[in-house]
Amino acid sequence: MKHHQPFRLRRPVLLAASVLSAVIGMASCSKDPFSMENSDQSDAETVGHDMIELGIKLENPYAVRNITKALENVSPTKAERTDITPTDMYVRFLPDSEEEYNRLVECGFNLMEMPLDYQIIKDGDYYHDPAVDEDKITWQYAVIPHDTPLPEGILCEILDDCYIPANDSTKSGDIDWDEVEREAYRITGNGDMILPETKASATAPKGRITIVDDKYAGGREFGLAGVKIVCNSFVKIATAYTDRDGYYEMSKKYSTRLHYRILFKNSLDFAIGFNKIIIPASMSTLGKGPSEGIDYTITDKSDRKMFCRSVVNNTVYDYISRCNEDDLDIPRPPQKLRIWIFQEMDASSAPMLRHGALLGDGIFKKFLGDYSPVLGLFMPDITIGVKGAEDYSTIYSRTCHELAHASHFVKAGKDYWNRYIEYVITSFVTGGGVVYGDGTGNGSGECCIGEMWGYFMQSAMTADRYGGEMPSDGLAFWFRPHIFRYLYERGFSRADIFSVLGKDVNSLSVLKAELIENFPEQSDIITQVFTRYSD
Repeated sequence: MKHHQPFRLRRPVLLAASVLSAVIGMASCSKDPFSMENSDQSDAETVGHDMIELGIKLENPYAVRNITKALENVSPTKAERTDITPTDMYVRFLPDSEEEYNRLVECGFNLMEMPLDYQIIKDGDYYHDPAVDEDKITWQYAVIPHDTPLPEGILCEILDDCYIPANDSTKSGDIDWDEVEREAYRITGNGDMILPETKASATAPKGRITIVDDKYAGGREFGLAGVKIVCNSFVKIATAYTDRDGYYEMSKKYSTRLHYRILFKNSLDFAIGFNKIIIPASMSTLGKGPSEGIDYTITDKSDRKMFCRSVVNNTVYDYISRCNEDDLDIPRPPQKLRIWIFQEMDASSAPMLRHGALLGDGIFKKFLGDYSPVLGLFMPDITIGVKGAEDYSTIYSRTCHELAHASHFVKAGKDYWNRYIEYVITSFVTGGGVVYGDGTGNGSGECCIGEMWGYFMQSAMTADRYGGEMPSDGLAFWFRPHIFRYLYERGFSRADIFSVLGKDVNSLSVLKAELIENFPEQSDIITQVFTRYSD
C-alpha cells in the first residue's frame, strides 16, 4: 500500500487539548549530567533532548537486495544455493486518531516516530515529520514479520523488504551471518558503524539504568524500574524492560554501535506521555553506545525532563508495588494509567480523564462539546506540575498525593469523581482562584474526603521513604487531614482508613458513622478525634 494523501486528524483536537491544560490547572491539588560506561563519545552526532534532527537518507543494510549482495561477496558459492527470503517488512503508518494508533500497538508493533534509515545529526527525545501538520499524529515506523497482515483502514507504506539474520545464529548452514551482516554495512557505505574487529563478534546488549535521590539511601544510585529500553541499528530493533534494580538485557545480538533510548512505558502498565506534543509514552535519548550495552545514571543535574520522568516513573512503580495486601493493602490505580508532566506548572491533579471521569454530561463535556469523546482517548489521568520541584523528594511527594487520589477513584467511582472535580473547577472559576473553595456547595463533601486522603497519604508516604516526623501537608486548608493522621498514629492502618472511603462517604458526619460502624471497638478514639477536629 503506497503513500497517498492522508486523511487528516481534526485540527481542533489539539487546540482543545491545549485549552485543557488550563482546566487541569483549575482542578489541581496541589557539564555532562550522566555517566555512560562502555561508550566512547567520538561520534560527530550530538545528543540533545529536543526534536531529533535528521541528515541524509542512508542505504538500509538489511534490505534483501543488500543482504543478497553481501552474501555473494562473502561466499559466492553458498549464495548460489541460498534463497534470501524476506524475514521482515520495514513499514510506516500514519494513524488518523489514537484509536488507530492503539490498533497498531495492539498488533504488537514497536512503533518509532523517526525513520530508521536516516543519518541523525542531533539525537533527541522525539521527532515529528515536517510534512505532517503539528496537530496530527506523525508517521510511525515499525519493523514487523514479513507474513504479518497489515491493519486495514490505516494509511501505510512498505519501505523495504528486509532480511534480519536470526538472533542466535553466528553460523547457520555453514554461512557466517555475522560476517554477512558486517559486509552489508560495508557495501552500503555504513562501514564506520561496525565495531573494531577485535570486538566484532555479535553480543546482546545489557546494562543498568540508575537514578540518584540525594536524600535517600545515603545518596547511592538505585534502579530505574520497569522502563522500556530501546536500541537499534537501522531496522534491527531490540527492546527490554528494566527490572526493579534497573538491569536490562536484550534478546538480539549486534556488532555495531547502537542508539539507546528510554521509553517511559512501564512494565506495570502505566505511561508517562506528554512531551511538547501529545504522545502515548515519552522517550528520552541516551545517545550512542556499543553493542555490549550501556550503563547510565540519572541525577538532578541530568536533563530536566529525563530526571522528572524518571522520578515520577519510580514513584508510581513503587506505589503500585506497595498496594498489595502485604503492605498498603489498598487498590492500585487503574491499569493503563496515563500521566502528564508539566514543567511550567506547580499544581498537580488527578482528573482521571482517560478512565472516563468528567467526559459524561458535566462541565467538561459542556466545555469541549463534540470533541469530548475524541479527547477522552488522548487525555491524562494524572498531571504532575514540577515547577519549583528541584529535587527528587518534592516530585515524589506531589506524585504520591495524586496516586492516592487514583486509588480513591477506583473505590469511589466516576460519579463521585465528577462531583469532586466539578466542585474544584467551579470554585476556582467563581472564587477568584481559590483552589478548594470555601467548603460549601455541591461536591464540597467529596472534595473534603478526597483531599483529606490525598494529603494524609502524601505525608505518610513521604515519612515512609525519608524517615523522621510525618510532614504536615494540607493542615492549613478547611478540610481535615488531621483526622486521618490522628487515627493512623493511634493504630489505624492506611487500609483501615481507606476501607470506609466508599461512594457514599461525602461528609465528615458520614465518614465518622462509617468508621464507628466498621471499627466499633475504636469508637471512643473516633469520637474523640472528630470532636477535636470537626469544628
